[in-house]
Amino acid sequence: MADRLKDRIALVFGAGSVGEGWGNGKAAAAAYAREGAKVVCVDLNADAAEATRAIIEGEGGEAIALSADVTDAASIKAAVDKTVETYGRIDILHNNVGMNIAGSVVQATEEDWRKVMDVNLTSIFLTCKAVIPVMEAQGKGAIINISSMAAVLYTGYPYASYYASKAAVNHLTRSIAMDYATKGIRANTIMPGLMDTPHIYKQMAGYYEGDLDRMRDDRASKVPMRRQGSGWDIGWAAVFLASDEAGFITGVELPVDGGQHCMGKA
Repeated sequence: MADRLKDRIALVFGAGSVGEGWGNGKAAAAAYAREGAKVVCVDLNADAAEATRAIIEGEGGEAIALSADVTDAASIKAAVDKTVETYGRIDILHNNVGMNIAGSVVQATEEDWRKVMDVNLTSIFLTCKAVIPVMEAQGKGAIINISSMAAVLYTGYPYASYYASKAAVNHLTRSIAMDYATKGIRANTIMPGLMDTPHIYKQMAGYYEGDLDRMRDDRASKVPMRRQGSGWDIGWAAVFLASDEAGFITGVELPVDGGQHCMGKA
């Protein structure tokens, strides 16, 4: 275990995984712990949060597991309060919660639009609203929000609400970075590209009629590096942005996409 984040407290929303393997949030939580952070693993699914906690402790790290609904301010406040009660501070806020529902602006229902916006965007507003006062009192903190390359590229799928919400995440993060730059608080965004994670198998398999090999090959073929990314690619990028190595970096959107952003298309 290394020490880039030794004794720091990382509050990770979306620290569980929707299936076997390593999702972005689960890998980030474990990576923080491997660099010495004490991790608060939060997920809507209490069992998923507990599974991540168990992995961290099994590797010799320290973690607690909590369940919270990131669309509910009271639920978020309870998780933040428990973190401060347990550890006395919050050094890293990591927002990894997200969802998509297919539909163009004509096809999508108002209910679906609002649900995607609440989960992807309002959740970050609420977690930052709850955590930033803690960081202000400390005089230091790092916020990492997980967006998507879909914030800046059309990916070929009709996800109007997803595109809009992730673009808004980018600019919300910029505004946080600027509003709190003099307070010692940094805020950055990671934009994952085409990823090989449990979420993708749950979300995308239907587009390939369940042919997972075809899905993997097709997605990899669109990436200059000819492979999809893993949850660990996101996790280690998050560790860097949370660490002192990134102490002069704030307000950026970091593509972790195998170079796909250079092509200008998905």
